[in-house]
Amino acid sequence: QVQLVESGGGVVQPGGSLRLSCAASGFTFSRYTMNWYRQALGKERELVAQISSGGGSTSYLDSVKGRFTISRDNAKNTVYLQMNSLKVEDTAVYYCRGSTYWGQGTQVTVSS
Repeated sequence: QVQLVESGGGVVQPGGSLRLSCAASGFTFSRYTMNWYRQALGKERELVAQISSGGGSTSYLDSVKGRFTISRDNAKNTVYLQMNSLKVEDTAVYYCRGSTYWGQGTQVTVSS
């Protein structure tokens, strides 16, 4: 059974940091590009960051470049999203995706 389980969300003040994790099981994690998406209330889901199967290639949504870093540990079947200098507009539910599989999401709220 495939599972993607996100964790690390929460409430943080503007300028703060959070580190999201997504633990995968049930599929060959190391073979797949992994992705972080987010969906804010009333908006469409958008791709935030992507990392290649081996971790050597990454890409980011323009609005998070220089603030967010995606990484992965294939030995632990886990992908991470380090989020720094958070802004109110980063508030959303964050999801990880690998192949056709999605996690359940973790809420990130940036508020003073």
